[in-house]
Amino acid sequence: MLWELGGKWEVEEVELDPPGPGEVLVELTASGLCHSDEHLVTGDLPVAYPMVGGHEGAGRVREVGPGVTEVAVGDPVVMTFLPSCGRCSYCVRGMTSLCDDGAGATLGPQLDGTYRVHARGEDIGQMCLLGTFAQHTVVPVKSVVKIDEGFPLDLAALVGCGVTTGFGSAVRTADLRAGDACVVIGIGGIGANAIQGAVNAGCRYVVAVDPVEFKRDKAIELGATHVASSIDEAWPIVSELTRGQLADAAILTTGVAEGDDLQPALQLVGKRGRVVVTALGKAEQETASLSLLELTLYEKQIRGALFGSSNGQHDVPRLLELHNLGRLKLRELITREYTLDQVNEGYADMRAGRNIRGLIRF
Repeated sequence: MLWELGGKWEVEEVELDPPGPGEVLVELTASGLCHSDEHLVTGDLPVAYPMVGGHEGAGRVREVGPGVTEVAVGDPVVMTFLPSCGRCSYCVRGMTSLCDDGAGATLGPQLDGTYRVHARGEDIGQMCLLGTFAQHTVVPVKSVVKIDEGFPLDLAALVGCGVTTGFGSAVRTADLRAGDACVVIGIGGIGANAIQGAVNAGCRYVVAVDPVEFKRDKAIELGATHVASSIDEAWPIVSELTRGQLADAAILTTGVAEGDDLQPALQLVGKRGRVVVTALGKAEQETASLSLLELTLYEKQIRGALFGSSNGQHDVPRLLELHNLGRLKLRELITREYTLDQVNEGYADMRAGRNIRGLIRF
């Protein structure tokens, strides 16, 4: 749990209420260490403290609340960090990553406004309604996806956020097609999977940009055709490869999005090229630098990407199937595994650029 802004993650015993209507109790096998939980520590993503962290996990259903028919006790599930009701205006148009039920995902309480976790006499929020930094958690059934029996749950956990967000940023938000050229800026848990998405989309060139040599090497392993240590270094590579036409899309997956990132990314894409901003910016940042003339004259586009514009109920099983077919690497994404009480060590490794993805194994 995180008790205050700028604090350390603390591991302690809590009281967990049973699942209410439309909720399930899940026993987790593993949880990914995603950068978004680091945003809770730094304040880049405003939340109400205290909060159980973690929003990327998989496990088994151990109890179901009243009215739950979608899953049963014992079912293996992946938890997605955004719920989908299937009934709001956005869900019925296929934009389930923008479901109205996701509006309060970082506020702490469950969808009915009450809390399931309690400690030190206080109600404790759950990151994205989940709180996967706990071996047991109560979550909305709208936030779980039933998966095939037998799929390794430690690998399935990665698809709750990082894999789906990165992959979807390439194939859905950027709308990459066979023969396109793509640049991925920032090769962490999201960028690594944007590379895999671009490869599966059939891109002829995938250029990975990261200042850390280990991450550039990992990008090649995941299918990137070229690497660069900076955007400045990437531009002549992209220009030469595409005979001056530049990339069809650039996907920004850095640890924190900055307003000054937009214009360099915009210069990497050609006419009607797309810049996809998947990285989270600081809540207080409201300015960005870019050439409006360039935006208009070349019909360039800037697109935000939440959960990679993905549909969890459809895309999570499909991605696991791609893994089974040998077309999506998952084990290779895990740089190191940690116990729950090593969570701060895991984030120290992430900040130091040592991890593509750290994984808590329960």
